[in-house]
Amino acid sequence: MAGITVPHKATEELPGASRRRKPTINDVASIAGVSFGTVSRVLNDAPDVSAATRQRVLQVIKDIGYRRNRAATALVTSRSTSIGILSDGSPRFGPVGTLMALENIARKKGYATTVISVERPYGESVQTALDTLDDTGVGGIIVIAPVVDMAAAVWNASCRIPVEMIAAGASSTPNVFTYSENQELGARLATQHLIDLGHTDIAHFAGSMDWFDGRVRKRGWEAALRDAGLTPGLCLEGDWSPGWAYETALQLVKDQKVPQAIFAASDHTALGLIRAFAEHGIRVPDDVSVVGFDDIEGSDYFLPPLTTVRQDFTALALMSMEVLLGAMEGRDVDRTPIAPTLVVRDSTRRVNSHR
Repeated sequence: MAGITVPHKATEELPGASRRRKPTINDVASIAGVSFGTVSRVLNDAPDVSAATRQRVLQVIKDIGYRRNRAATALVTSRSTSIGILSDGSPRFGPVGTLMALENIARKKGYATTVISVERPYGESVQTALDTLDDTGVGGIIVIAPVVDMAAAVWNASCRIPVEMIAAGASSTPNVFTYSENQELGARLATQHLIDLGHTDIAHFAGSMDWFDGRVRKRGWEAALRDAGLTPGLCLEGDWSPGWAYETALQLVKDQKVPQAIFAASDHTALGLIRAFAEHGIRVPDDVSVVGFDDIEGSDYFLPPLTTVRQDFTALALMSMEVLLGAMEGRDVDRTPIAPTLVVRDSTRRVNSHR
């Protein structure tokens, strides 16, 4: 840092020793010319340390390569410095994006993570995984539960430490509290956008109803249509994949049942149906408007660039961590779901401009 100079002698005290042992908090205190307690307060971001002292201590930590011993910290503070993350191992965009963001946010907050993936039958694997995480000494567990039967296993399991579940639209129980992005709102935004463009025949290429995401996105589509005085029409349940959407769209073309507009439950779903339409001369958005969900990387390079609902995984992870840490520390935290945003591009168009 600018303006901070650690005496050359001090920085030379450790190089030889550092090859034999790791720098300790006492080394930091000695070189910085402060007490053990002051270094501890800096590490724990306590407010009762002057800016100059904090800067000096942080510079020494950087110079000598000191790294906090998490196990020792947990013993001294009686507070775990690690959290567990339980996942179903899904390769789909939402679960993977959530997992990566959680690990990143936890690290930035000074927490190590232990990740375990479970598989069916969840009734057996979930309880075993929770027990394993508890035994490692984590202070709390975040469960990424995209599918309904995994969530049911978590609700039925027992655990001695706080358990938070990320599951869209799911309710909390006395043993498990939930948090999520408001995906039903996202589906409403997508559908309302099509309604505002003058569309009345709005189909839904849905995700799997085994997933919370699929259920709440369908619910948002239905609610937006009913609020507008429209009757929900064609709804086709799929598996989120572009392959399923492609084959399904081909059948609609064959049957001459292509709707005015489609809300696709994922961007990958939108990709498949757009290709099927393009191969048969059906233009997006001239002949049919399409809205996706997720705003995956590259959705702005679809042909045409895709109107979609953006999920903010970083914000979701940050708030999920705050909720879990609040439970671990016994304090209340706002659990208002994260609101997604609609990103309007070129795959949608007003009805009277092309019909």
